[in-house]
Amino acid sequence: MRLYVNGEEHAFAEAPTVAGLLDQLGIDQGSVAVERNEAIVPRTRYDRTTLEDGDRLELVHFIGGGDDAGAPEDPADTFTVAGRSFRSRLLVGTGKYRDFEQAAAAIAASGAEIVTVAVRRVNLSDPSQPRLVDYVSPEHYTFLPNTAGCYTADEAVRTLRLAREAGGWDLVKLEVLGDETTLYPDMPETLKAAEALIDDGFRVMAYMNDDPVMAKRLEDMGCDAVMPLAAPIGSGLGIQNPINVRLIAEQANVPVLVDAGVGTASDAARAMELGCDGVLLNTAIAHAGDPVEMARAMRLGVAAGRAAWKAGRMPCKTYGDPSSPMTGLIGR
Repeated sequence: MRLYVNGEEHAFAEAPTVAGLLDQLGIDQGSVAVERNEAIVPRTRYDRTTLEDGDRLELVHFIGGGDDAGAPEDPADTFTVAGRSFRSRLLVGTGKYRDFEQAAAAIAASGAEIVTVAVRRVNLSDPSQPRLVDYVSPEHYTFLPNTAGCYTADEAVRTLRLAREAGGWDLVKLEVLGDETTLYPDMPETLKAAEALIDDGFRVMAYMNDDPVMAKRLEDMGCDAVMPLAAPIGSGLGIQNPINVRLIAEQANVPVLVDAGVGTASDAARAMELGCDGVLLNTAIAHAGDPVEMARAMRLGVAAGRAAWKAGRMPCKTYGDPSSPMTGLIGR
């Protein structure tokens, strides 16, 4: 019989169960989610689901898409999303690093408690390869599965249902891209996917453009957080439209996190000074000359921006205003 696993054809003398297939491929049953002909196979049914000739299967797991020394976060000033509280307002991605060791060191230095993870096919040629979870443990961090690389609502929903089966997480980051050049979100598809995911019991944090009207629509339909971009994903350009980001932050009754386009610590601080609840970034750390040192800088930038926003900045003026008294000057 023939089976197609992650797009590759495999021949078997007799029909295996899902459990038998995973054993033959050398894959740990507890580390993957299995989809058969686009329907998820619950892990409890692996040993009872016999495969048939021509079945198409997808085997997926999570890939890379803190220390407390000198922690700048105020333990009383927590960030809450979907009913879960976190001390760190910096969320980081796990991709683009040189290797898993570097990723683990940078994530620890960032102080992040939430890390995004991508859902990808298992490497069938060498299932024993190192995995992200061997270096960044879901027991220490909250994994936030995302839909990076999805261009339709159906792709995004399918991906996150597999993610929930693989790890059990219902808090997810939704992004549905519109094109491969700008990586801007396709908002009609994002709305469609968000509605389907919320109906299916997911807690959705939605990547979006910097549009206050769209942010309100996502909030009203039940998203747990909105995530306006600062600039195109991976661009490092920083916040291009601070007015809209501030408007989104001022009107929202759910957390607002700037996501995408942050390049350096001052960009992260700026997002927090505008009243955002947090910042999510990846490339700015992973592609820095020293990712671990940049992770520390981002942590401090978020903390400084948050403190500045809480303190309340001075008014901007178009003229000079001396800080020293003008009375009692010598010779006057």
